[in-house]
Amino acid sequence: MAHADASIELLSADLAPGDGKALELDCRDLEIARICASHDPLFAVAYERLWEEFGHHHTVEPREIIVQRLAWNPATALGNYWLRYEMILVRREGRFAAVRDHSAIVTCRNDVPHAVVHLSHVFVDPAWRRTGLAGWLRAWPVQTARACLAAAGFLTTSPITLVAEMEHADARFPNRAPRLQAYEKAGFKKVDSVAVNYFQPDFRPPEEIDASGGPQPLPFALILRRVGRERQSVIRGAEVREIVECLYQMYGAGFRPTDMAAVWQRLNDYPAAEAEIPLVAPTQ
Repeated sequence: MAHADASIELLSADLAPGDGKALELDCRDLEIARICASHDPLFAVAYERLWEEFGHHHTVEPREIIVQRLAWNPATALGNYWLRYEMILVRREGRFAAVRDHSAIVTCRNDVPHAVVHLSHVFVDPAWRRTGLAGWLRAWPVQTARACLAAAGFLTTSPITLVAEMEHADARFPNRAPRLQAYEKAGFKKVDSVAVNYFQPDFRPPEEIDASGGPQPLPFALILRRVGRERQSVIRGAEVREIVECLYQMYGAGFRPTDMAAVWQRLNDYPAAEAEIPLVAPTQ
């Protein structure tokens, strides 16, 4: 990699087990921009596309929070956590193809570093769906994890976990199924939601949260890819808690403590550290 903050590599080894179709995509004429700072001229283009797709239902953070996260590069220490945020914009001949954003959160417990990557948002133009591009968009955040590990002073071979928060499968909302199916086909697994009841913080503006009587966290499924451990069918309670704490530390860097308290307290109901929690198909 010529410059860790500017280039992205097409590393086949980083692809999820079921994303081999990505190797069929001719990427030679793609413009792949790794956005690591708010002064990047492409930042506004990338954020506007995310806002157009997700902003109307409060599932993307306000611009000021994203600007704050971009200032984390190469990595910002927050207690025993190191954070790094990036966006990736893909175009061909200047025309939009896809955009994604994600945060790497590194922690070290019992002298074992671990990088958790929150797969925030991804939007692929309809013309680019089923081309293999989505597979690369799921793989490129692994490079962000390695960059964050290196900036924190840890080995880049340390364990990496990719995490997507997704709405639960529900026959009343058939539009959820295609995304869950895509991640299932790629090889991601879901933390059994019967054992772990995960909630995402309230993304609404503070004034709207206050006017409604307080934060209203949303129930989501945790969809994981434990890189190199994709075949494992169980995960221990301690690892789930570590993953969720990484996510909440990331959110807490930009959200009010009073709003985060509503999700932090739910950790009290999580399984014990040694509990074995099933990893199931995302569509279950």
